[in-house]
Amino acid sequence: MVMAKAVASGFPVGATIARDEIAAGWKGNTISTFGGNPISMTAMDATLEVMERENVPARSAVRGRQLRAGLDQLFQRYQWIGDVRGMGMMQALELVEDRTTKVPSPKKAVALLEAAREEGLLIGTGGMYGHVIRLAPQMLMSEADIADGLGRLERACAKVK
Repeated sequence: MVMAKAVASGFPVGATIARDEIAAGWKGNTISTFGGNPISMTAMDATLEVMERENVPARSAVRGRQLRAGLDQLFQRYQWIGDVRGMGMMQALELVEDRTTKVPSPKKAVALLEAAREEGLLIGTGGMYGHVIRLAPQMLMSEADIADGLGRLERACAKVK
């Protein structure tokens, strides 16, 4: 497993985790641009302490189910949401002209992006045609935070024509 960014709350750190037999196969020299940076390592240590104390994997699973339930409700309400996908705290809405043709709608994605911004919610787009709304709230969100974000997203969706 390879990870970066969140492992040190934005400080430059990357990590690789492997089983012993895989790690033993690593024979070449390695180099690290940020290797051994004491400030980054302190940030990583503090981040991991919080993640353990807050039981982030369990919390993320529960909050991810809450997020998915809210996105599924939006899917039921808006025919231009062609699919809801993802897992945990990384979810996505695929926007289409309509569910029958499933033609990607980057126009609706831009409209939703702007409407969400007006609601104080920053979301991102992706996908081959720029028609997928990516949602990845931070893993320490509370139930109320997710509910608030879903409310803002719902108000934004209501503005999209």
